[in-house]
Amino acid sequence: MLNKRTFATDVSPGRVRFGAALAALLPLLVLLAAAPAAALAAAGEEAEETKTYGAAEAKKVVAAPKRWITADHSKFEALKKEFKAPEEVTEACLSCHNEAALQIHKTIHWTWKCPADPEGKMGKYGTTLNNFCVAVPSNEPRCTSCHAGYGFKDKTFDFSRQDKVDCLVCHDTTGTYKKFPTMAGYPVGEPTKFGKATFYPPDYNRVAQGVGRPDRKNCGECHFYGGGGDGVKHGDLDSSLLQPSRDLDVHMNAEGANFDCVRCHTTEAHAIAGRCYKKPAATDRRSLIQDDRIKRITCESCHTAAPHEPGHKANDHTDKVACQSCHIPAFARVKPTKMYWDWSQAGRKKDGKPYVEEGPYERHSYDSKKGAFRWEKDVTPEYFWFNGTILYTTLEDAVDPSAPVRLNRPMGARADEHSRIYPFKVHRGRQPYDKVNKTMLVPHLFGKDAAAYWKNYEWGPALKAGMEYVGLPYSGEFGFVDTEYHYPTTHMVAPKDKALACAECHSHSGRMAALAGFYMPGRDSSTGLDAFGWILVFGSLAGVLGHGLLRFFVRRNANGGRS
Repeated sequence: MLNKRTFATDVSPGRVRFGAALAALLPLLVLLAAAPAAALAAAGEEAEETKTYGAAEAKKVVAAPKRWITADHSKFEALKKEFKAPEEVTEACLSCHNEAALQIHKTIHWTWKCPADPEGKMGKYGTTLNNFCVAVPSNEPRCTSCHAGYGFKDKTFDFSRQDKVDCLVCHDTTGTYKKFPTMAGYPVGEPTKFGKATFYPPDYNRVAQGVGRPDRKNCGECHFYGGGGDGVKHGDLDSSLLQPSRDLDVHMNAEGANFDCVRCHTTEAHAIAGRCYKKPAATDRRSLIQDDRIKRITCESCHTAAPHEPGHKANDHTDKVACQSCHIPAFARVKPTKMYWDWSQAGRKKDGKPYVEEGPYERHSYDSKKGAFRWEKDVTPEYFWFNGTILYTTLEDAVDPSAPVRLNRPMGARADEHSRIYPFKVHRGRQPYDKVNKTMLVPHLFGKDAAAYWKNYEWGPALKAGMEYVGLPYSGEFGFVDTEYHYPTTHMVAPKDKALACAECHSHSGRMAALAGFYMPGRDSSTGLDAFGWILVFGSLAGVLGHGLLRFFVRRNANGGRS
């Protein structure tokens, strides 16, 4: 071994010159070595990101060329004529796509009723209700601006009319086609103001000749603005998803996978895979590895039931914890969402006129037409056992006004093999009910008639007209009751580095604190089990100490009493 002295006296001048030259070349050598090292690191990161099937498939989608188009609609003579009404555009579309309208007629986007419910009670146009604008019936001209048709202004609408199907609202790629909010699904014929926005007549020829596959903007025109504004209703659906970052949604990331809605909501004959929550969703848990014809509506469809690396503890959770519970740590992460709506406060006026008050996030906290609101951002979900089924309160069901009325509630239990712990947005509100019949009520809100609440701000006539419209009894006595409405949270999926850490749930005050009925390590304690555990700990410690002392004395005796 060299020491300082031998190094100083035994090195020759030639070796010194070689060492100096080597020192001069060292930076270059470092750079040359760093290049392959960086390449290896990048390859390592690439491999890390594609260890799971879902990630690998996503990379293939991004790398693949854009889906081919087999028709140039600008060359079709049927689309070159002058269109005077949107129904004429539909007739031109149907001259080639002659089955399209009949397919649409069978879907929930047309009927606004759940196809799985033979009684026709579930859906926007059934007898269910929510705690936003409450119900569609008697308010059709305003609500049906999001219907995939034209002229749905009351219950006399002819659902069998093929020319009433709106092809453009889902297939416009120009970004210029818009329905007017109060015209039962029609665009305007001349420039018209509504609130702060001005709506312009569409150039039907340009729009019709530029149709294509639906993208996020087409779907978002309704689903991002449900409930009357951007992000109002769902919390995990708002306009921030038009161009989301990776941290906001790893699948829709505009610079990454860039999924459109129909990438997961697979479509057959215009029937878009989705949920009306009449029956469990997770009974078929196959993935694309097992059958490439399945609907890609669940996480497992692409990621399988073991989405993490082999041996990762998180794979042991997938039979009881939904992927969304860890990968959607919060909703409304960019834009706020409405969390509370109190209709009982509506109707107040200043100087005899309706008014609005601005609240946080540049959103109204009060509106004479609708009452008081509360908006929130970065909202932590509430968690429930959920098997894909939601039970709804209908207008015919008796309610208990002494407690919050659950207008819908997720079904599931730990013992149910199809149930998972799932995140929800729970929207709370206060709305009218019948004090005598103990049923919920439909208010007639929109219209020019004297009974419309938004015209005269009188609840009595508005509730009487609404209940007469749906053909259900009303005692004439109303009050207001607290309500809850549950929305499953399944969008705004964060990447793995932004997912929840174990301690977020496995702790006394963690996210699962309110979810009872099972034992969770780190959250729960048992006197008997804890005592048994400590006995094992101290017993093990005593055994180790005893064994050590025994060895000490045995060794001492073997050495003649010397340690």
